[in-house]
Amino acid sequence: MTSSSSGYFIGFDFGTSGARISVNSTSGARISVINRNNDRAIEIDNEVHSDSIVWQKSCDDADEWINAMHLLLSRVPTEMLRDTKAICASGTSASCVLVEKATGKVSRKPRMYDYDVGNSSFGLNAMDRLGKYAPSRHTAKARTSSLAKLISWHEEEHLYENDDGTNDNAEVLVHQADFLAMHLMSHGTSRKNYEVVSDWHNCLKLGYDVRKLEWPSWLKTCLSEAGISLNVLPSKVVSPGMPIGTISPSLASRYDISKDAQIIAGTTDSNAAFFAAAGTCPTFGVAVTSLGSTLAMKVLSKSFCEDADLGVYSHRFPAFTEEHEVGEAWLIGGASNTGCGVLRQVGFSNDELQYLSMEIDPTEVSPLEYYPLTKKGERFPIADSEKLPILEPVPASRKDFLHGILQAITNIEVKGFSVLGKLGASPALPTLVLTCGGGSNNDMWLQMRENRLNILTQRSENATERVKVRKAENTEASYGAAILAAATF
Repeated sequence: MTSSSSGYFIGFDFGTSGARISVNSTSGARISVINRNNDRAIEIDNEVHSDSIVWQKSCDDADEWINAMHLLLSRVPTEMLRDTKAICASGTSASCVLVEKATGKVSRKPRMYDYDVGNSSFGLNAMDRLGKYAPSRHTAKARTSSLAKLISWHEEEHLYENDDGTNDNAEVLVHQADFLAMHLMSHGTSRKNYEVVSDWHNCLKLGYDVRKLEWPSWLKTCLSEAGISLNVLPSKVVSPGMPIGTISPSLASRYDISKDAQIIAGTTDSNAAFFAAAGTCPTFGVAVTSLGSTLAMKVLSKSFCEDADLGVYSHRFPAFTEEHEVGEAWLIGGASNTGCGVLRQVGFSNDELQYLSMEIDPTEVSPLEYYPLTKKGERFPIADSEKLPILEPVPASRKDFLHGILQAITNIEVKGFSVLGKLGASPALPTLVLTCGGGSNNDMWLQMRENRLNILTQRSENATERVKVRKAENTEASYGAAILAAATF
């Protein structure tokens, strides 16, 4: 990745609690976050401005998304806006909204990433349709997928169609990131019949075939049988990071942004966080583990795999250099309900976590066999809705208690990578694990996790090198979106 010109690249992330903006600058040579030996994280670009706001109403208010974008842009220094080359946005996965194709206006309230269609009879009808047509273990079969939301909307009230091109109220589905990009390109214009452009990552849960890069026949049949026109789908699906248009003249004038500023196809928030940690050109086997309230992991693989029962799916990874255009690359992810939220639930303070961790030997194995959950139910690396937390016996020593919990979360992470390998991830085990979230600040835990992963590596016939576990230097999804904005420049 290189650039011969200086400029600024803006990334937005719209999350569950609020919105954030990052402005990165670049001049001269730019490098990937991961160097060739996978042995350390190095900063890509220079984040020269960042800002965030908390939702005043709720995260499912499309007007508030737009207001947040304007507010965050208005607080960026003018000299940066004048030399902005590109803008990219990420949004929460499977968050979508229906808009009028003719005007771009919202026709039905957004349904967010966690909206479960199974809570209504209309949604259950939608799931019956999906069960009939969607392939086994496809991620679009989830009750929170954007495809399930689309069919459920139609079950509640038939979508306005436009097969003959005469219906000005015809509805189209756009994901959160699509909606923001559409606004950036069309604000203040009198455009009619919007072309909705989406990306591989957001369309995965809408049923898009990310291997063949097309809407599959089973999806077309499913929608046809439900009485839904294919015109409701995005008309174009492109690689994340691809330029899809330029900023609207109205916004360019309002914020003194270059009229040539490119709008870039976006991604999901978790994938943007991967770009923030690992850059856009990591080597195969690079993984990112998030140790926040829950545990989530993603690894770059040469092969595709998925298992809807376990919540495992593969995002097609974009190629930004000739070196990375050889063959396919897949970002495979899974998420457990364990995580640091358990530590709060059992009363560990920040001070306790800090000084007790310093007393733990990361090479020592705790005899405690826990399965830390904040409530009943696990999704990955095992799918068991009845799985109960195991946090007993509680030893007299708080240090021993903490040791047992951290070791248990580590074991779940290790099993998670093992499961991904058995499902077909290649390489079968990661070579470098970058860590983000609160747990990344615990050096002892980083060493414990590295030790455990290397025990697994020693047992593997295919492993050829030690796994390194490091703290990610950058983790904000808005920063990742800004990196994506710059990737093709």
